[in-house]
Amino acid sequence: MTPMPQLAQSAVQSVDWLAIAPPVLAALGAVTVLVADLFLPGHRKPLLGWLATGFLALAVLSLLPLLDGGRTTFCLTDDPAVCSYAADPFALAVQFLVLGAALLTALLSMTAVREEGLPGGEYWFLLLSSAAGAALLPAARDLATLIVALEVASLPSFALVGLRRGDGRSAEAALKFFLSSVTATAVSLLGVSFVYAATGAVHLDRVAGGLREVDPALGTLAAAGVALTLVGFAFKTAAVPFHFWVPDTYAGAPLPVAAYLSVIGKAVGFSGLILVTVVAFPAYDHVWGPVLAVLAALTMTGGNVAALRQRPGRAHSAVRLLAWSSVGQAGYLLVPIAAAAYTGDPGTAVGATVAYALMYAAVNLGAFGVAVQVGRTAAANRITDYRGLWSTHPLAALALAFFLLCLAGLPPGIVGLFAKVAVLSVAVDAGLGWLAVVMAVNVVIALRYYLAWTAQLFRAPGAVPGAAPEHARAPAPAVRARPRPTAPLTAAIGLAAALGVVLSGAPQLVMRFAAGTLL
Repeated sequence: MTPMPQLAQSAVQSVDWLAIAPPVLAALGAVTVLVADLFLPGHRKPLLGWLATGFLALAVLSLLPLLDGGRTTFCLTDDPAVCSYAADPFALAVQFLVLGAALLTALLSMTAVREEGLPGGEYWFLLLSSAAGAALLPAARDLATLIVALEVASLPSFALVGLRRGDGRSAEAALKFFLSSVTATAVSLLGVSFVYAATGAVHLDRVAGGLREVDPALGTLAAAGVALTLVGFAFKTAAVPFHFWVPDTYAGAPLPVAAYLSVIGKAVGFSGLILVTVVAFPAYDHVWGPVLAVLAALTMTGGNVAALRQRPGRAHSAVRLLAWSSVGQAGYLLVPIAAAAYTGDPGTAVGATVAYALMYAAVNLGAFGVAVQVGRTAAANRITDYRGLWSTHPLAALALAFFLLCLAGLPPGIVGLFAKVAVLSVAVDAGLGWLAVVMAVNVVIALRYYLAWTAQLFRAPGAVPGAAPEHARAPAPAVRARPRPTAPLTAAIGLAAALGVVLSGAPQLVMRFAAGTLL
């Protein structure tokens, strides 16, 4: 009868609430907003946005006591070194990225929720719920928590995309996003189940040990599990050829939601991909290394070529260009992960991905912020709608030009250049010279469409050359009568621009961060 008390005692463990504070605060904010929505009268609903923003700000601030990066919780009682949650430097960096990006998205969303008539309670609940899952995922250290966090981050996003009731494009975008994500989840779960069957473990470090000593009879099963898990995360990162849902989803979603997906959706996918490859599957680096290198080359090339082919006068061409640009940027983010398979210090290699993602998050959210401002009167949001923006809103034009130049890696957006150099240097050091060449060629290709859009901002308003006759006879894209920017929208664009300027003034910070060991 003695084993029963011992078993009961082993099931009891303490929880480090400080370590899990970032995702918990976001989840608590989601519940608070949902309950508050039941009691607030209609004219007080805008308070929900400020309440959500406050919880996200608290979640970001809760990272400060964790900067030592040494906290773990939900550990095995028989082996305290094996834990399901770790607030290590990698987790903290990604949590800062996703929670900071969610905070900027909340500021971008306040104007859109009011002007587009979106249901406020549902919107803020879904945003905070997704942010909670996104903050949990980089700290997950077992396969079950990893998959659950991935779905908690993804499921609310489907509803956010389709939240514009009665809008056929929004419903179509949500359906495409839902079907692709469900497929990705099913493939990931199948892969994870194969890995568990081959190793008998769910914790990532134990999975790594199990794969090193896998029974030869289960070798094929383990390899299939690794491959399927990679395919599932490739869907989440929008890697080519699993990217088909991106342009229509971004164009059909409310613009702040598109901004959220372009940054946090990718951060979730890439952080999960890093954990399963570098931490759980190092024994199969000869499999996932070449696969990710090829995916990186295909993704950056496919995204940049498609962005280059966008017609400026097409409806929603600005959002579609940002969508295809995000696919191209995903290719750059894949390069250091692929290089991790060829280096003796993979933890340092993935630092370049996180550093690049931090730069990309700030400037891409800023670009979407200006798109939200322009879209308030130019609903079609064509690139030609930005023609002459300098003459009517010079600060918005300067901000967008700066964001686009950061994405292109041109001065004064020095931070973009240094982030690309960090990624290139990792590829070269890993012996992937051919991938570095492909990336350099794609950087040149991307210059074409980033500079073309930037040039539109400073052209004189007037008829659009090469437009259809009905557009040619129109006076000009509607950039003259824009409403005044709202305070939250201005704050979001200003914060993104300030972060970009600070990093461009001290780009060595990016290089130093990229050279650090995160895992």
